[in-house]
Formats: sequence, C-alpha cells, structure tokens
Amino acid sequence: MNLVDGVKKGDPLSVSRAISAVENGAPEGRELLDALASLVGRAVRIGVTGPPGVGKSTAIDALVQVLRSKAERVGVIAVDPTSPFTGGALLGDRIRMGKSTEDPGVFMRSMATRGTTGGLSRATQDAADVLDASGVARVLIETVGVGQSEIEIARATDVTIVILTPESGDGIQAMKSGIMEIADLVLINKADRMGADNLERDLRGAFDLRPNRRGKDIPILHSEAFRGKGIPELLAAIDTYVAEKRQDGSFERRRAENMVRRLRGLAEYMIERDLWREDGAAGRLESLAAEVLNHSRSSYQAAELLVREALGGR
Repeated sequence: MNLVDGVKKGDPLSVSRAISAVENGAPEGRELLDALASLVGRAVRIGVTGPPGVGKSTAIDALVQVLRSKAERVGVIAVDPTSPFTGGALLGDRIRMGKSTEDPGVFMRSMATRGTTGGLSRATQDAADVLDASGVARVLIETVGVGQSEIEIARATDVTIVILTPESGDGIQAMKSGIMEIADLVLINKADRMGADNLERDLRGAFDLRPNRRGKDIPILHSEAFRGKGIPELLAAIDTYVAEKRQDGSFERRRAENMVRRLRGLAEYMIERDLWREDGAAGRLESLAAEVLNHSRSSYQAAELLVREALGGR
C-alpha cells in the first residue's frame, strides 16, 4: 500500500509518515499534499488556545472523549515549543491526553514550532490537511499558549476556542494580549474555583465596552474538564456556531480569507527559500552589504537589487 492510499484509508502508520514528510519539508511531502488536495476541506478545524496552565490539553482530551462517544474519528495536533537540543516538540501533549492516545479512532501528533511565531508551526496546516484527507471529522489544533502571538490560530481554523481560568488574572492578560479578539467561544475551565462568575462578568463588560460591541454574543461556557463537566455543552456550542456560520455564508468566507493569508505566507516562504538557495546568493549578499557599508548604495537600493535579481530582472 503506497502512502497516498494509506492516508486515504486512514491507516495510522501512513498518516504518521505523511505528516513527518510534510513537517520536514521533504519533496515527497509536497507530492503527497498535491495528491490529497481533492480530499481536503471536509473536516471542521477547531483551534484551542489560552494562557499556559489553563487546562487546554485536559479540555481537548475530554472533548475527544465526547466526540468518540458519537463515533466520530478525530485528529489532534498539539503544537509545542521546540527543544533547543533535538528540534522536536518540547512538552509532548500526548502525555497529558492519556485517554485519547489509547483510542484507535484518534490520531494525535505533537509538533514543534521550530522557531515560527504565532503559536503554530509552519507545517501545522499541512498536517491538518493530511488528517482531513484521512477521513477524520474534526481536527483539533492546540497552540503553544504563550500570549500575544496566539492570534495566528484564528487564521488556521474554522472556530477558535479561548480557554481561561479564574483566580489567575488570565482574563485581564487575555484582553491585554489580544487573545480575546479572536475568540469565537470562551471556556472558563476549572470553574469550580472561586471567581469563575466574576471572570465571566469581567469578560462581558469588556466585550460591551468595544466600539462595535464585537463579542457581545460570544458564548462563555464553564467547565471542569478534568471531570468532563461542561464538555458536552462545549461541543453543542461548537456545532451551533458552525451551523449558524454555514447558514449565513460566513463559514466559507472565513475559509477563503484564511486561504488567501496562507497562500501569501507560502509564497513569501518559497521566495525566501529559493532566493538563498541560489548559487552565489550568500556571496552576493555579502558584496551588497559591503557596498552599503562603504556608502555606495543605500540599504533599500541593495535590497531592491536583490529582489530584482531574484525575480530575473523583472
């Protein structure tokens, strides 16, 4: 069984090998994505973000259990910081999602950010494409959870869940960092602790103070993910959100806008990659740098020359 057929059949080993190929930027990874393109777009992509320690992994694990009780196949991508020694995922969310890792109907992958900003790895969306093509109904993407850079998750998913906890200042920090700007749903986890109602009230007040009042209708749910409490309600809210957005056409508009951003990012990445792959490019860069330093060119003139040469003089 070749790799493409294996992915189409949902074979776990084939899916794992395919994700490794796209994550490593191997030529066969690009060919694989080309071959699977017609199967991509069926799965709903759900982003989960929030400050560290709020229970993102626990909530995802509980959500997966609810989905599996409905016989849905699920893919999970947990994006972790990069180890400075191995280049791999540093935390390894599989450890924190014990129940899901044992289920053959769940494919889970920890991915390293590899230095990219935005709380996501560059290959995250490629991996999501592979999972989508393998026949899963939902792809859950958990971000690193480091604050202001988390907003990129909204550009890679159909619905974004922001998880917060009471008594930790998460609400204030989330509003300061801009995380709340991308929330489609808010989940207050560990809601058995004091302050959950106060946090919800503060969030509602912050939403109401916005000039356009964006967020005034955002669902704010409570959960105790460790016990599974509130997670069925979270899934119901996700399904309601997706159904409403499909009905008014904004679901597809969001996908289209996200794809424009993705293609722009890929084009910029490919141009940069190919520019420095050219024979003598490093030497040309050094010679132009010397010209700038000896004041025979400005830095902008040198950069424009590099761009023109990279584009073949156009």
